[in-house]
Amino acid sequence: MGLGVPCCRAVIAAITALLLLPIEASEANWLTDAFKGSPKHSKASAHVAPSKRATSARRAALPKPHHVKVAALGPLGPSALKVPSTCEPKKFRIVLDVGHTAESEGATSARNIPEFTFNLRLARQIEEKLKVEGFVETRLLVTEGKAKPSLFKRVAAANDLQANLFLSIHHDSVPNKLLEDWEFEGKKSHYSDRFSGYSVFVSRDNPDFKASLSFAEMVAKEMKARGLQYALQYTLPILGHYQHPLLDKETGVYSYDQLVVLRKTRMPAVLLEAGSIINRDEELRMESPERRDIVSSAVVAAAKDFCGPQELFLGPP
Repeated sequence: MGLGVPCCRAVIAAITALLLLPIEASEANWLTDAFKGSPKHSKASAHVAPSKRATSARRAALPKPHHVKVAALGPLGPSALKVPSTCEPKKFRIVLDVGHTAESEGATSARNIPEFTFNLRLARQIEEKLKVEGFVETRLLVTEGKAKPSLFKRVAAANDLQANLFLSIHHDSVPNKLLEDWEFEGKKSHYSDRFSGYSVFVSRDNPDFKASLSFAEMVAKEMKARGLQYALQYTLPILGHYQHPLLDKETGVYSYDQLVVLRKTRMPAVLLEAGSIINRDEELRMESPERRDIVSSAVVAAAKDFCGPQELFLGPP
């Protein structure tokens, strides 16, 4: 005896309900298990054992929802649903960390300008644009003191602010062994024109590596979409222990596992090297308002994307 249509529909509905149980997004750390170990990097001034945060702490720091429930039945083949996000830009707190300090200024450019000067100028422009776009809770973090203690101050400040996202702004250089000598305005200086480009870093030891990687990829994609190229040198053997694993070969996202500000913050954390200031041509471009506008616009676009609806894919790719 055949089943009637209402009965079939009931059976399908029951099976579908079992298949589409709530999904805990923050626990899907498949990428964390995929990558194990990394080379040490001397720029990481302080190494601390990886943080093992409670799941509840990660949930409190991140935009929600973590659970996705499908209310209506539909085809179970490959599909994509837009998941409404509760992130409101006016309540979403982004901490913009100005890399280095006035006492420990970071790298020196080919024309003898401290990296800290570049970092502060760019971070202020990003802050201004974010607030114009509705991210009024954005905080500019300018830290004082020597390099190593300042790392822990940054982490403590971001955690105390209960930030939803942490972005550290830097400008790149190269190891000393790759520098060449020259003079600028009568003063001795150093340069390396061999390498250029931006790069984006995350730590696989961050309590929410998946969200960190997601935002990093968004930033990198926006940079690339605006015609910028990422730095390739971190993949080269010539860099020795300065090498980093390349996580996204299309856009230039690297892992930098030992860096305290990326691994010890309780929220998704990303470090952006906006460009090389030891490359003489790129230094001039980084000095220009046009380049700062490009980079700051890329970061803002990525923040809006990160805060907006995300895609949930059902079925095989």
